[in-house]
Amino acid sequence: MRTYHKAYVYLTCGSRLLVFSQPDQPDVGLQVPGGTLDPGESHLIGAKREFLEETGLDLDIAFHHLADQEHVYDQAPGMLPGLHKRRHFHAAIDTAPADEWEHYEMTPSAGGPPIRFRLFWLDLNSEEARNPDSFFEGFAAPLDELRARVEGANP
Repeated sequence: MRTYHKAYVYLTCGSRLLVFSQPDQPDVGLQVPGGTLDPGESHLIGAKREFLEETGLDLDIAFHHLADQEHVYDQAPGMLPGLHKRRHFHAAIDTAPADEWEHYEMTPSAGGPPIRFRLFWLDLNSEEARNPDSFFEGFAAPLDELRARVEGANP
């Protein structure tokens, strides 16, 4: 089984999390920006690069380790089959650049044409954010830890 190293960014603004949906693939659940590392690339550098590629935002902020996760994909749409070793980072901003916007992933790791993303903020305490079925393949797993961090930062 082939192994892919991945890095993802859970960006928060207060109690809101930046997520995206894929309007052209409405059955794919919510995701956070990130993706496959380039050969020799560190998780941190890969997280920053993937975040910029998927959101269009170039933020000069600290990324903190949130969680690690292993996920096996056999036939998920748009995903490379194999073991995906994910490193999740948390970063926070004080002011959201927009409430919602669209951006295209121009170089999907599985190949193919650009992928359209609809990015928006989701309240971490909303019913949707508390439902793991709202998210694509395991992206909800670190949310309890993320909620604890965000609540701890806002006494």
